[in-house]
Amino acid sequence: MAARHRSTDDDHQRAIDIALRGLASGDDLSDVAARLAPLHPRNDTFPGDVLLELAADAIGVCRRHPSVANRVRGIRERYLRDGIAHTKAEHHKSKFALRAAAMLQDGVDPGLLDEVQWWQTDDLWYWSLEALVAYVRAAADRTDQSVESVCRRIADERGITPRH
Repeated sequence: MAARHRSTDDDHQRAIDIALRGLASGDDLSDVAARLAPLHPRNDTFPGDVLLELAADAIGVCRRHPSVANRVRGIRERYLRDGIAHTKAEHHKSKFALRAAAMLQDGVDPGLLDEVQWWQTDDLWYWSLEALVAYVRAAADRTDQSVESVCRRIADERGITPRH
């Protein structure tokens, strides 16, 4: 099978739209993942890299709120009960995605390729989606906003108009 083309700006827009609109609508994590999966080219970090940037934006929503303390410890347990991590490797990947989003928010390169090259699965995009979901839910909880409002705020800050 021929390799798919590199992701385009339109692909990035579609990934952002699918993720934010799905979260804002309250769709199940598995449903959002099913809509994102076809966008992922084999052996590529897309759309994981884009989803991590959105997760970093959600962290930024928390940081701009004066009464919010940012803690990553326990975020999966509190905000990602529908996550699928069961094995030690899956927990590692999930934690990496959470840390990578925090690093991006702080302007630090998380070294995606250095990390995922040893993974024996091509699933950064999924763990990045889980990180986005966790951080959007945390931002909503910690700033007394709805998940929909946080998603809209992230889209507005990126100058994105949701597709219909």
